[in-house]
Amino acid sequence: MRVKTDRGRRALRFLAGLSLAGIVLAAVGFVLWQSQRRFVETPLPSLAEERILDIPRGASFNAVLRLLRAAGIREGGDWQWQWLAHELNLATRLRSGEYRLEPGMTPTQVLRRLASGQVVQHRFTIVEGWTFAELRRALARHEAVSHTIPGLSDEEVMAALGAPGWHPEGWFLPETYLFPRGTRDLEILRRAHLGMRELLDRLWPERDPSLPLQEPYEALILASVIEKEAKLPEERAKIAGVLVRRLRRGMRLQADPTVAYGLGPDFAGRLRRADLERDTPYNTYTRTGLPPTPIALPGRASIEAALRPEPGDALYFVARGDGSHHFSATLEEHNRAVRRYILGTGRESCGGECR
Repeated sequence: MRVKTDRGRRALRFLAGLSLAGIVLAAVGFVLWQSQRRFVETPLPSLAEERILDIPRGASFNAVLRLLRAAGIREGGDWQWQWLAHELNLATRLRSGEYRLEPGMTPTQVLRRLASGQVVQHRFTIVEGWTFAELRRALARHEAVSHTIPGLSDEEVMAALGAPGWHPEGWFLPETYLFPRGTRDLEILRRAHLGMRELLDRLWPERDPSLPLQEPYEALILASVIEKEAKLPEERAKIAGVLVRRLRRGMRLQADPTVAYGLGPDFAGRLRRADLERDTPYNTYTRTGLPPTPIALPGRASIEAALRPEPGDALYFVARGDGSHHFSATLEEHNRAVRRYILGTGRESCGGECR
């Protein structure tokens, strides 16, 4: 009987020990659970200012965790981040790219952001009136762009865009383009090129039917001249009206920006009378009609002005020197304006007939 009693006592002590261990484990588990809840739901104090986290392609969760630590995020043990990642089922779903981490974010919000694919968007603005050469130089300077075209000629770039044989000038829509870091320069050009083609296709049917233009490309050329001539937005349609009336009458456009474009690297920043007399395919003082290609990248407003110019009787305009122009219906009036605004300033070019 005593043997059985001793065995019973040992069994009871064993069971009591197990129960105590279970209680201790449960208590420890509860404390850990509470600690984890506080961790995942509390804004990270060390994330006091915005940070950009750049996750490389193929990075493991531990590699991402090291990046978080390197970015100054100290809260939580590695096991807490790993627990949270498994709880959210995100341990293998974090995506590469640049992510913006903002003050006030909790660990849960951080991991969800890193799995969202909502990467930082960089900006590249194509400025109205840029030439294609200026566009290429600006792209080459952008630090977030993957540069793939510096060794390509303009002809090779256009061929890569699916437009072999096209002159590149004018064919890229001035706009601000958003893109993630590492986007190829060719992809940004592709978007701008398609944007311009789509805009022309959409606006061409809305043109003034009396325009002396045979195809959308001629509208693009005219719009580029307007873009370079007009300094004030409200004058675009008025300048367009002058150029269109001159085209209708067979008068030379006599637009200084076309001359400057035709001079290329020889243009010193100021036109001289000798430049106006130097014949190039783009010299609208020596040749009638439109230049052979656009001379810049026109914006939507200039294209709209080219397609729906303002009616009137002006055939001449001259820059006043403050960005605005004086418009004249007769050569006599124009020459008076030239004497007033140009000849008295020491400038040689008059932006129109000077006789």
